[in-house]
Amino acid sequence: MMSFPISAGLLDSMVLAIVSSEDTYGYEITQTMRKAVDVSESTLYPVLKRLQKSQMLETYDKEFMGRNRRYYHVTTKGAAQLSDYRQQWVEHKEKVDSILMLLGGNKETDKKNKSEEELLPQEA
Repeated sequence: MMSFPISAGLLDSMVLAIVSSEDTYGYEITQTMRKAVDVSESTLYPVLKRLQKSQMLETYDKEFMGRNRRYYHVTTKGAAQLSDYRQQWVEHKEKVDSILMLLGGNKETDKKNKSEEELLPQEA
């Protein structure tokens, strides 16, 4: 299986997205991340510390089954950064898709695009 390298910015954006939907703790963030990318807790915790230091995440402790668990919460600054990351991702994905998916790589997409072009009025 081929995997693509994950940049620090992409890790930051994914963590912010996960935490923005619901305050959560490190292990749960790791499990959610693993649905998309191969990441370990030892990789994730420095990301969480970096996001905290840059004031995009804040923490609080909450008791769970007799133990304190550290929860992460997205700050206003973090929510603004996530919005920016999402816009950058859309633009990046479109550029990559324009090469990877559309230039002879996906016959069904190529056929669909050609039929849509035929339906468009021709410019004079």
